[in-house]
Amino acid sequence: MAKLLLNLRNVLDDEIADVRAMLETHKIEFYETQPSRWGISYGGIWITHDGDIAEAKRLMVDYQQQRQTRVRAEYAAAKRDGTAETFGQVLREQPGRVALTVLAIVVLLGLVALPVLLLRG
Repeated sequence: MAKLLLNLRNVLDDEIADVRAMLETHKIEFYETQPSRWGISYGGIWITHDGDIAEAKRLMVDYQQQRQTRVRAEYAAAKRDGTAETFGQVLREQPGRVALTVLAIVVLLGLVALPVLLLRG
């Protein structure tokens, strides 16, 4: 019976490609399911044979540790170089998006506080 190795929700395309390549390199059979049209299911990478599941999970843990180390090093280098995205840059480049986000936060906080205010008064 097939077993889910990786849910593709919020997974970057390069990471999906890396996982596919890793599984193909180690000759582990897998298949992918595509995301549903309405976003109910995000798709996934499934291991076909039960005997390969333990090895695939071990490889996945190793891959994720390596990726974490690499991405953190890239981010630290970008911060040192001054190329990492900051809040100030986002505010300058997309002021409307920041304003709408702040407005949405205020509205949601108001909705959360509304029952308390109604019960007190």
